[in-house]
Amino acid sequence: MLGVGSVRQAAKVGKVGGLALGYFLVMSTVALAIGLVVGNIIHPGSGLGLGPEVADAGPSAAGDDSAGTVDFLLGIIPTTLVSALTEGEVLQTLLVALLVGFAVQGLGSRGEPVLRAISVLQRLVFKVLAMIMWLAPIGAFGAMAAVVGATGVDALRSLAQIMLGFYATCLIFVIVVLGLLLRLISGISIFSLLRYLGREFLLILSTSSSESALPRLIAKMEHVGVGRPVVGITVPTGYSFNLDGTAIYLTMALLFVADALGMPLAVSEQISLLVFMVIASKGAAGVTGAGLATLAGGLQSHRPDLVDGVGLIVGIDRFMSEARALTNFAGDAVATVLVGTWTGEFDRDQARAVLAGDRPFDETSMVDEDDDEPPAEDAPPGAARPLAGSTA
Repeated sequence: MLGVGSVRQAAKVGKVGGLALGYFLVMSTVALAIGLVVGNIIHPGSGLGLGPEVADAGPSAAGDDSAGTVDFLLGIIPTTLVSALTEGEVLQTLLVALLVGFAVQGLGSRGEPVLRAISVLQRLVFKVLAMIMWLAPIGAFGAMAAVVGATGVDALRSLAQIMLGFYATCLIFVIVVLGLLLRLISGISIFSLLRYLGREFLLILSTSSSESALPRLIAKMEHVGVGRPVVGITVPTGYSFNLDGTAIYLTMALLFVADALGMPLAVSEQISLLVFMVIASKGAAGVTGAGLATLAGGLQSHRPDLVDGVGLIVGIDRFMSEARALTNFAGDAVATVLVGTWTGEFDRDQARAVLAGDRPFDETSMVDEDDDEPPAEDAPPGAARPLAGSTA
């Protein structure tokens, strides 16, 4: 619902929103393709060999009743508006979320209180999840201990393989794909931009969530020379729709689980599952652990026989979550510069001076989301608003 709300906000600015959403769609597809290629090359879980007794645990728990196309489509329709939330039906929940999101769009400005309420409710739900996740290390230890006890060091080797493969894939995507686009379109070095955002990357690394760096990214993108209207639309929208790191993670985690349980997926199954997962992950991009929840939800709705395998990846999800958040953040920063270039709202001279260190970012005048003071009429696009009483 929040993701659809972001689309509605982007539509207000016409050209900027259209370019941003089109770019997000293309880059998400590219990230999925890269993840699929790398995952199918290295086969991260193929050497685990958990055996038929573990592989059969999922089907026996999920039941053996298969449904046709008509039954599948009818099963997407919930009994009531809230029944999907209580029955654990992922596809029904997604349908309700989309319907309510589009209804809020139709309400216009009158729908803003609904979106704010949903945002508060989302934070409440994930706060409860954060409290529950204090026990997650115990569950992760048990899941990994059981696998290691059954397979020996092969389990640790497979987990290390998927982690290193995921890190390498994210690096290739950021440095090669995003770096090439940034150099060709905006004339900016990806290494200079990443160095400029170094403090934000450290913040994300410590919190494992890109949401903590959202206000600083907005301020720094304005300071580097991108126009405020472009920044105000592209950055928040990208947080919900430009999930490059999450797309790569879902691809490789899916292939790992399927291979580890000895049930590899056909290419058509991989694409179908990943399209659903990327859609289902909208609106929760900045929340730690949302990728793991999306992976489990997608498997539950499409391949319930593979859900048991999610426990294999819980132990290393924290480390992969950091790489996910860092990749998503880098993708949003690059997207903002590119959209600013395409719309003529990017000051190259300002960017070169900032990235060269001639005009350092002033931490004492960083834009604050609680600052209601309107910007000065003659303020340049890259200038940050002064914050009264702020300290470094």
